Amino acid sequence: MCRLTDKVVLITGAGRGIGRACALRAAEEGADLIITDIGNSKESVPYKLSSLEELQTTAEKCKEFGSSVIVQLADVCKMNDVNALVEAAINRFGRIDALVNNAGIGAPAGKATHLYTTEEWEILLNVNLSGPWRLIKAVAPIMIEQQYGSIINIASTAGLLGYRSFAGYVASKHGLVGLTKSAALDYAPQNIRVNAVCPGPVYDDERLDGHMTKVVADSLGIRLGDQESIDLESVAMNTVVSPYDVAEAVVWLASDATQRVTGTTIAVDAGYSAK
Repeated sequence: MCRLTDKVVLITGAGRGIGRACALRAAEEGADLIITDIGNSKESVPYKLSSLEELQTTAEKCKEFGSSVIVQLADVCKMNDVNALVEAAINRFGRIDALVNNAGIGAPAGKATHLYTTEEWEILLNVNLSGPWRLIKAVAPIMIEQQYGSIINIASTAGLLGYRSFAGYVASKHGLVGLTKSAALDYAPQNIRVNAVCPGPVYDDERLDGHMTKVVADSLGIRLGDQESIDLESVAMNTVVSPYDVAEAVVWLASDATQRVTGTTIAVDAGYSAK
């Protein structure tokens, strides 16, 4: 039997990269899905965000596994969008068994802490930290009523360690790890688990339309190939992480195999944070 049969999973940032990999693996494991992404760009973010077409591509690939899929654009910075997304999920499926808070941005970055503008600092915290909080705010009452649920926050090794020139991103991901731990304590009596997955350097899989390594390289003003070499040299296992490696951890946390796993961080980083 598939690990997520009869489960309903909501995934943000599912248009490409890790989010698409999570959606595909959840679908393959039998889940029905609500997938979302922003569908347009933000003025303070210096790269193109995921499109509706990319999100629809994710949905079509998931449907090949037999999943029922809701596709709905939502900006995690807007509570009205989040509420409408969750309402659509409940109207269609009647429940939400797992929430995967994957939506996030990697830039603006590439500068010393004091050089961030107020707008740059605030957009990183708004998307990467307040975004997951808004989803929890909307989904937690449903899971409390169900007396069951798994919330999985996609953090980063930047939630465990410091990175030069990425203070805004690091602060947002450290905050997300803290949110994970406190929410785990809040909802443990209702049988709701809250955990964080912390990916290390993840390679850009063309099949998933991922490009976060390029975002990092562009932020630092270096060539993509040079950033890829830096990432490879930084990990203990001499291989960077696949988006599907992260998705495997997410599927495990969403499944009934992790009934007693909560409040923890799981580093999927090929040994990067063990140094």
